[in-house]
Amino acid sequence: MVHGLEGSSESGYVIGIAQKGLAAGMNVVRVNQRNCGGTDHLAPTLYNSSLSGDIASVARHLVEGGVSRFALVGFSMGGNLVLKTAGEWGREGPREFQAVAAVCPAMDLAASADALHLPGNRLYEAYFMRKLRRRFRSKAKLFPGQFDPTRLRGLRSLRDFDDKITAYYCGFEGAVDYYARAAASNVVDQISVPGLILHAANDPFVRLIPETRKKIADNPNLTFVEEADGGHCSFIADANGYDGRWAEQQVIEFLRQF
Repeated sequence: MVHGLEGSSESGYVIGIAQKGLAAGMNVVRVNQRNCGGTDHLAPTLYNSSLSGDIASVARHLVEGGVSRFALVGFSMGGNLVLKTAGEWGREGPREFQAVAAVCPAMDLAASADALHLPGNRLYEAYFMRKLRRRFRSKAKLFPGQFDPTRLRGLRSLRDFDDKITAYYCGFEGAVDYYARAAASNVVDQISVPGLILHAANDPFVRLIPETRKKIADNPNLTFVEEADGGHCSFIADANGYDGRWAEQQVIEFLRQF
């Protein structure tokens, strides 16, 4: 289970998936992306949407430890990462890999970053920017000389941050290059295990462009569910015997098949 931007293994939806998965008889591994969940001091690098290799490494570690079947689940940024991992594996992934599920995956990064900067979404953007700035300053203190806090000056959007910080420190030529290379939309057509993608038509900032929608529709392994209402990773329903976290319930019911 992989969290979203500035989330952690303690995020509410991660805990929700864990509780429902355990109740269904599954084992659940909650993954902190590097720097998240109090792990900033463990790596002199920044986390970003391209690091599908990290997810693959966790999976290999679990298989080496004896896990015989596993699925990948991600929300938002984590959804991009698990779909990217599955697509890059294609037909050459671990034989233990059974399924992948993503809720509101930010798999068209450029379109979603630009939507986040729209006037109606500035509150969301301000929240992310505040947390990203704080994390970057913390990294600069933990690893003196490796990060320059002055690069934060004048940044007004997530695209600005990704252009001047993420791309600069993570091996990309700029935000355009980063968004183009890190997007799961590049490889979603290569996913060869059963996959579930949940999306909300009224998600305030995650956008799926027509080309990506076509790739999803043309891949017979993928089930795409788009609800009119759900916002960004919310999908609140009537309790009706459970806690009303509809997306979490749908993911677990999907995984029960495997």
